[in-house]
Amino acid sequence: MNIHLHIERLILDGLPLGAGQGALVQATVEAELARLLGQGGIAPSLQSGGAVPSVRAEAIQLAAQSTPAQMGQQIAHSVYTGMGTTQ
Repeated sequence: MNIHLHIERLILDGLPLGAGQGALVQATVEAELARLLGQGGIAPSLQSGGAVPSVRAEAIQLAAQSTPAQMGQQIAHSVYTGMGTTQ
């Protein structure tokens, strides 16, 4: 199965990010979410493909010294859960 994932817009309100780090968070979210989908599967409602305009994800708790990559991974896991998949 091939999974192509592109996040057009990722809103990162309140995260302690420096210049250019938002793009790193977004790239990490895309990569981790694609990995999770490839490993854990896709919810039946999404198996036919198509665009998803938004996903409601659970809140995450970031450690004080979280790196942009760690933030991206946590966000991806929260979104993955919000998509109705399990892992």
